[in-house]
Amino acid sequence: MNQSITQTERHFTASASLAAIGVKLRQVDLFGPIRKTVRIAQKTVKHTPIDKMYDAFISMLAGAHGLVEINTRLRSDSALQAAFGRSRCAEQSVVQQTLDACTPENVSQMEQALDSIYRQHSQGYQHDYMAQWQMLDVDMSGLPCGPKATFESLGYFAKQRNRRGRQLGRVLATHYGEVVVDRLFDGKTQLAKALHPLMEAAEQTLALDERKRQRTLVRLDAGGGSVDDVNWLLSRDYQVHCKDYSSSRDHLVEIVLNQGALLARRLLFSLRQLLAPMHVAINLGKT
Repeated sequence: MNQSITQTERHFTASASLAAIGVKLRQVDLFGPIRKTVRIAQKTVKHTPIDKMYDAFISMLAGAHGLVEINTRLRSDSALQAAFGRSRCAEQSVVQQTLDACTPENVSQMEQALDSIYRQHSQGYQHDYMAQWQMLDVDMSGLPCGPKATFESLGYFAKQRNRRGRQLGRVLATHYGEVVVDRLFDGKTQLAKALHPLMEAAEQTLALDERKRQRTLVRLDAGGGSVDDVNWLLSRDYQVHCKDYSSSRDHLVEIVLNQGALLARRLLFSLRQLLAPMHVAINLGKT
């Protein structure tokens, strides 16, 4: 008799390394704050709304580019489901219905939950401000999308003229390679308009009080380098490193340095002499 009658629980997966990560995420209960905080008004038949969001999360880790790939990347892989603590997987259309049922309140709840997860597990939140400067990079990335997507509009997208899409704004903790916050904007929004909400969100996530802000360096590209933007950051006690935002090189460019920068005060006269031929003025900000 060549046929085995012994039952086995052994499963096989092509995503063995991801399965190992899934075991670790279960141990630290990464999704715990989301289960406790996010409340989606949708009835449960086979899967809770949070279970379906969890399936979407696993699929993204597995490389899915859209929810339609849940069926091929996760639902057909029982071993990967088990590694993440799932006994079965929701069908992709059901997951889409759950996301469609989310409200702006649910988005705020998710942001609160993600703040909690970041504070529990990140290096950026544990940064020692007395030993080293915290460095935050703020930038925007264009995300082309279809005409039915939320926030879609005509906008600037590198090497793609007349394209519709959205803009993703991010604040990065540079020393640790971590995304502190990210926010989605319409396709026309550039850094000059998104800087304030991004930095305010980062302050909340990192719990940046006055003492921590004085030991934080914010880096921007030219899109956020206007005089108003720089002065706003300086008024919040940040140190600033940015490119100038100017439509004409013939205009006088003013760089305002934080009063607390002792080195800047020492070098103020030398900097003025050096940059005067380039129409750049160096001044100290108001205390």
